[in-house]
Amino acid sequence: MCLAVPTKVVSLDGNLATVDVQGVRARVRLDALGEEVRIGDYLLVHAGFAIRRLDPQDALETLTLFDELFALEDAPPSGSPSP
Repeated sequence: MCLAVPTKVVSLDGNLATVDVQGVRARVRLDALGEEVRIGDYLLVHAGFAIRRLDPQDALETLTLFDELFALEDAPPSGSPSP
């Protein structure tokens, strides 16, 4: 199974983009996308290739859901006594 996380384009260099997700940056290829990409766009990336450009509102909603999931993972189990 593959889980794609929205990444934000922070710079462009020809057919390469530098993307950021929560402070982690990566270089990705734009060859498979087939549409123009601009700084500030959100992309889904798989195996180092951008595969889809996202609506900014959809991307931010998805990132918010990931934040909520991670917060649940860090929370103590329900019914556990507080320290």
